[in-house]
Amino acid sequence: MDHAVETTLTVNGTRITRRIAPRVHLVDFLRDELGLTGSHIGCEHGVCGACTVRVNGDIVRGCLMLAVQADGCTVETIEGLSDSKELAPLQQAFHEHNALQCGFCTPGMLMAAQDLVRSGTKPTRDEIRAHISGNYCRCTGYQAIVDAIEATINGKG
Repeated sequence: MDHAVETTLTVNGTRITRRIAPRVHLVDFLRDELGLTGSHIGCEHGVCGACTVRVNGDIVRGCLMLAVQADGCTVETIEGLSDSKELAPLQQAFHEHNALQCGFCTPGMLMAAQDLVRSGTKPTRDEIRAHISGNYCRCTGYQAIVDAIEATINGKG
C-alpha cells in the first residue's frame, strides 16, 4: 500500500508536485529528490542549523519539518539565494573576513545571516550573535562570521 502524499511546493521559484512518503524530512527531500545538496544534514535534531532553509519567508530547520508539511509553501534554499545573487555581498564578506573554514556550516550560516540582512535593521554585534546562535560553527570561533555580517549590514562588504 502506497502511503505517499501528493505534495506541491515552490522551491527556489519552481513549482514542484511529488508523491512524498509522510515521514520524509524536508532537508532529505531537498537533497535526495531534488538534488539540492547545499543544505547539510548535521545533527538531525534541529540543534546545529546546517539544514537551515526558508519556508514562506521564515528560516526553519529542514531536519525538523516534514516535506509534506511544506505543501503549498514557498521554500528557498542556499542554491536559490545564490542563483538570485542575493547572497553575493554576504558571500564576498565571508571570503574577505575569512569567515569560513571547513564550509559545512556555511550554507545554513549564510541563510541565517541573510535573514538578518533582509530585515533592514542595524543590529549590534551581540544581536548578530544572538541571531546566528542556532547555527553552530566548530572552526571559526564566530568572530570572523560576526565581522562579515556586520560589514555587509553596514555596506562595507
